[in-house]
Amino acid sequence: SCSYQRFVNCYRCFYKLQPQLTRSIYDQFISQLQASIKEEIQEVKNEGNLEGLFSSLDKIVEEAKDREEPAWRPSGIPEQDVRSTMVPYLLKHRSYLRRALGEREEENRKVAESVLMGRDRIAELQQLIQARQQAWQ
Repeated sequence: SCSYQRFVNCYRCFYKLQPQLTRSIYDQFISQLQASIKEEIQEVKNEGNLEGLFSSLDKIVEEAKDREEPAWRPSGIPEQDVRSTMVPYLLKHRSYLRRALGEREEENRKVAESVLMGRDRIAELQQLIQARQQAWQ
């Protein structure tokens, strides 16, 4: 195989002396490397609860089969990905804030009108009091 030939090229002197032993060492090295990689993958799966995540991912894939629009995929450009996700949210939030601001401004306008009407009523009452006071004297 190609990888064995690379191994032989790296250890050419040893291969010339004992080719069968070189093959045996290569086979042992490969089997131990594969076992180590499988063990490492199993550790990562166990630590990250990947089995549960994979099953939830499978559920998402099953649910998305009926969708007509494609699912969101990252472009590889973080700025563009954040922009594509955040801009619609921020625009919606801005619209909500503008609506809330308009409602507060309307409430404040009504309160200001009632304050002015209250001041006018107080001024009228003060004039009425003064007029009655003068009439009484």
